[in-house]
This record gives sequence, structure tokens and C-alpha cells, in this order.
Amino acid sequence: MDTTSNSITRPNRYDLPTVKVLLLHNRYQSPGGEDEVYSRERQLLTDNGHEVVEYTRDNGEIREYGIYNKVSLAFRTTWAVDTCRQLRSLLAREKPDVAHFHNTFPLISPAAYYACSAMNVPVVQTLHNPRLLCPAATLFREGGICEECVGRRFALPAVRHSCYQNSRVRSAVVASMISVHDWLGTWKEKVNAYVVSTEFYRQKFAAAGLPPEKIALKPHFVDTDPGSTEQTGEYAVFVGRLAPEKGVPTLLAAWQKLRAVPLYIRGEGPLAEAASIAQSRAGSRVNLVPRMSRSALFDLIKAASFLVWPSEGYYETFGLVAIEAFACGVPVIASRLGVMQDIVHDGRTGLHFTPGDADDLARKVEWAWAHPDEMRVMGRNARVEYEAKYTAERNYKMLIGVYQQAIQEARKPLTSHYRKALRVGD
Repeated sequence: MDTTSNSITRPNRYDLPTVKVLLLHNRYQSPGGEDEVYSRERQLLTDNGHEVVEYTRDNGEIREYGIYNKVSLAFRTTWAVDTCRQLRSLLAREKPDVAHFHNTFPLISPAAYYACSAMNVPVVQTLHNPRLLCPAATLFREGGICEECVGRRFALPAVRHSCYQNSRVRSAVVASMISVHDWLGTWKEKVNAYVVSTEFYRQKFAAAGLPPEKIALKPHFVDTDPGSTEQTGEYAVFVGRLAPEKGVPTLLAAWQKLRAVPLYIRGEGPLAEAASIAQSRAGSRVNLVPRMSRSALFDLIKAASFLVWPSEGYYETFGLVAIEAFACGVPVIASRLGVMQDIVHDGRTGLHFTPGDADDLARKVEWAWAHPDEMRVMGRNARVEYEAKYTAERNYKMLIGVYQQAIQEARKPLTSHYRKALRVGD
């Protein structure tokens, strides 16, 4: 467990209320997009004069657990007593204006909301993934979209299909956590404001039963403006995890059909060997790029004619790399599915293709390569989209608006269901 405080005295240049924020996050063993968003928002707050206190846990702790702790992990996923105890002490000492949770799974647990409630601290929860709807947090099973558990009191299909970590026992633990807190009223009563990054997911969570008035739409953002490119573009680029759900097999199959378009791939994952084989077969048409600095990655994107975002069969929660391409003035060719359709507008900031259809992707790539003038126009439109929606300045104002919403929501009278949940938490 790590708790830190960062007190900043610089004035707020936007003349917005300065609040003291407690940020809480459970890091995964393999860093990912949630960790990046957490870091960006933490820096955004400190850069704008807010005092930030952090409470973080790391799933690396689990590797050090003995038998007792490993057994108790099943219970702490629902109710982490040690987290509640630590948080009560931290809250009493720091007295934050609002507590902003990113990931609570599994070491922090939703029980942490109750510690905040006991100290009258409003709670904001960013929904980085659909775990409240799906124990596997993917809405993906056996190569396709799955919503069998959405809206159920208990996610029995997830247990039956071993959706979480290929284990019925672990799937039951996560399903029980969701169900217990649904019965307690935690999701509806203990969180004052939720944050989602796309309209697609705002509608999904509202349809599943979260109070619509508590769900705030705030996209992620590019923390450093890389500047826009005016280059013609020398290749296509893919940046992301090399995994089936990211559409990598479709990407590689499309490039078997393409002869004139170079592709640069930057990523790691279970399909890294398949990408390496594709490179050996395609020669200079497919190039694997090693890990690089962020500035070098922006340079790679800027020199591209377009970025390919081929995710398929599951609902992406957002696409940080897509908006980074927008910031560079580079259009995106994306799957016609869910969040991809929300972010990339067909014919304006990029092109859509049928998810999983390598032939359709190849056709769209060929068209884009043959029409550089049209793609440059889309790139300029993409840059305008970034400036309108995804800058740090705009995101900061939206984030403070969410905090104000949570503080106002916390002042409303308690419902009887909430009082029941509070008594259980004491």
C-alpha cells in the first residue's frame, strides 16, 4: 500500500474551484491503459494547483501472499477490511474534498466507498472497463461479443463458462462481488458520480441499471500536444497489444493481400510470434518496431499516412492511440464497432471497415493509399477533433465539473436502501 500527498501552491489558471483530491487505484501486474489514464489525470490535477493525495495498491503484492492470504483474497475482493482501516486513517488525516477511484479490483474493493461515506467524502468512480456488467470485464467470449451476464442479479453464465482467468471458482468470486454490492445498493447509492469515456458506454451502463444522472461523459485526453503533421505519409501503422481481440489476425491477413503498402507494427503480446512470421514472409512490407520513447512513438505516427485500429469481437472502452493519432493530424481506419464508431467518423476523420473482415480492411487500405489528398483532409479533420474534444485543457474543466457534481450529489438526503447498506458497512 502506498499513500502520498502532493501539495501544490500554483494558482488555478482557469479560475475554477481548487479541491483537495484523494486518488485511489489498484494497479494490475501488467501495466495498461488504466494506469496511463490514472497518471495523466494525477498530473493534470497537480499542474492546475490541486493538492493530490494518493492511495494505491499493486497486484504484485499477491505474489508474496502465503496460503492464508491467498484464500482470504476471495473474500477481500468483495470486502477488504485492511483497506477500509487504512483509508479511514488516511481520510481523517488528509480530509480531502473528494475521493476519485480508478480501479478497485481486487485489493481495494468496493468496501472502500464505505470508508469514504463514514467520513462524508464524496466518491467518484471511473469505469475503465465493463466489469460491473461482465466478470471478465471484456463482454467477449469464444471469439465474439457476449452479453449473457448483463442485467442479471448473479452472473451465472460467467461462472459456467469460466470467463475470468479460465476458472469457475475465480469467476464465481468476481460474480459474487458484483452481486453482493448490487444487493447492498453500493453501485447506486455509494458512488456519487461515475465517469465513462464514451457515449457508447454511458448508454450501456445506464441500460444495465446505473442511475443515468450519475454517469458523466468525459473522454480521455492527450496530455502533451505532439503537434500536427503535414507529411504525405510513408506507411500505415498499428500500435497496440498483439492479441486476437485487438484484431491482429485480421490485420496480418489483410497485409497478405496488400503489396504496395508498408506496415509498421509497434506492440507486444501473445501474437508477437505470429507478427514476426508475417514480417519474415512479407519482407519490407511488414516491419516490427521495438519499444521506444513516447516522443519517438509520436514521430512514428506522424510519418504514417494513417493508423489502423482493427479491434473486433469485443467492446473497446476507449482508444488512446486513436486520439493520439488525431493529435498528430493522422486519420484512423477502424472497425465499424462500438467505441470505434464513436471516436472515428467514417469519411471525416478516417474510414470504417467490417470487423474481422480482412478483405474489407484491405480494400479500405488500398483506397486510402490511392487517395492521399483525401486522407490529408481527414487528417486535418482529425486534428480539429482532437482540439475540440481531447486536449488536456478541456479535459481538466470536465474533470472539475465531475467533482462538483459528486459533491452536490453527496449533499442529497440518504435513501432507506442506502441506510441499510451503511449499517452493513459499519
